[in-house]
Amino acid sequence: MITLKNILVPTDFSETSKAAVTYARELASTYHGSVHLLHVLPDPAVQPWAFAVETEAMGLSFPERVKRWEERANAQMKNLLSETERKELHVRTVAQVGHPVQQILQYAKDQTIDLIVMGTTGRGTPAPETFGAFPRHSPMGSVAERVVRQAPCPVLIVRHPEHEFVTP
Repeated sequence: MITLKNILVPTDFSETSKAAVTYARELASTYHGSVHLLHVLPDPAVQPWAFAVETEAMGLSFPERVKRWEERANAQMKNLLSETERKELHVRTVAQVGHPVQQILQYAKDQTIDLIVMGTTGRGTPAPETFGAFPRHSPMGSVAERVVRQAPCPVLIVRHPEHEFVTP
């Protein structure tokens, strides 16, 4: 028997990540599971763009800037599902700083994730001035490949647009 009590969706807010959320929502609803949304922020201490001055973040220390990015990431993750869906699916949103592959794998182990649902390609890393709400990490394609190889649980890779089994 298949049990999917904890479903992890690593998201970079790309269209493929949004498609992955749709799949996770349907699977969690079918199996009465919960959805964990995870966004991994790059560590500003090891990123070359971290020293760039952002108008909004001027004068903020790295920890303050990271905290602001985490808050914005959590707010954006909450917008991926309706309030009703978040309650019914016991959605948990988490923003973490670090390397995407390492953070996804560690989160999956720590939270005893039953299935990871993720997109094949992400947005990549834009220039600092184009971050908008917060920075985005490296392309999800290489991240997805490494997660598939090392994950402690099954991984469902979603391509968008492709043949859709779930309709929005």
